[in-house]
Amino acid sequence: MQLGANIKGEDVLYGANPYQSLGIHKPLKGCGAVFMFIHGGGWTSGYKEWNNFMAPAFVNNDILFVTVGYRLAPMYLFPEGFNDCANAVTWVYNNIIKYDADPNRIFLGGHSAGGHYASLLAVRDDWKKNKSLPDDVIKGCVPVSGVYRFGKNSGLSQRPRFLGEEGSGVAADASPILHINKVTADFYMAHGDDDFPHLIDQAIEMENVLKQAGTSIDRTLMVGCDHLGAHLATGDEKGEWFKGLLSFMGI
Repeated sequence: MQLGANIKGEDVLYGANPYQSLGIHKPLKGCGAVFMFIHGGGWTSGYKEWNNFMAPAFVNNDILFVTVGYRLAPMYLFPEGFNDCANAVTWVYNNIIKYDADPNRIFLGGHSAGGHYASLLAVRDDWKKNKSLPDDVIKGCVPVSGVYRFGKNSGLSQRPRFLGEEGSGVAADASPILHINKVTADFYMAHGDDDFPHLIDQAIEMENVLKQAGTSIDRTLMVGCDHLGAHLATGDEKGEWFKGLLSFMGI
């Protein structure tokens, strides 16, 4: 597995801010599938290039890989980062055919904070209606060590800065687990076996609620991985997570 420093994709802006950008990694001969991945960083740090190390595994399997950047807290509070990720999906849906990929085969994942945004996009449908996108624009959601609940009973030791001040009422709006109704995307969830305990608990709860809603869901344990290790394992083409992902994507 290569680390990402020397791996370059094509940079594309989907907004006016430099953080509103995508890195597009195109395979020599694509199968049509698109995998978008949103970086983590506690909603306050990070950039799309953090995910560049993942690109070789995807392009080697003929998948177009897109790493997603977004504006960060505390300068940009919720829902700004969420809206950015929604705009990123919209840009890909409207433009990815130019890269010989299929807009009807978009899969969306993310690590940690990115897994939170990916999950929230998959379970909420208001943003899709506002952008005239099909309900199933996201064919599958792939959160890794994601966050699914904020506020009471979340297990978080403190309120994340991107939610703003207490009493602002956004904790529920930002909680994917509270928006599960008719979910059109299948889920392939993962976390490390040595991940943060509250994230493991949240993943189990999220899995149960998705199943109760009739969603197709597979949750896999990334053996030998802590929180950061789970992210690094996503770039292992021969690893169990990646093999499971190819099956999930029908490849």
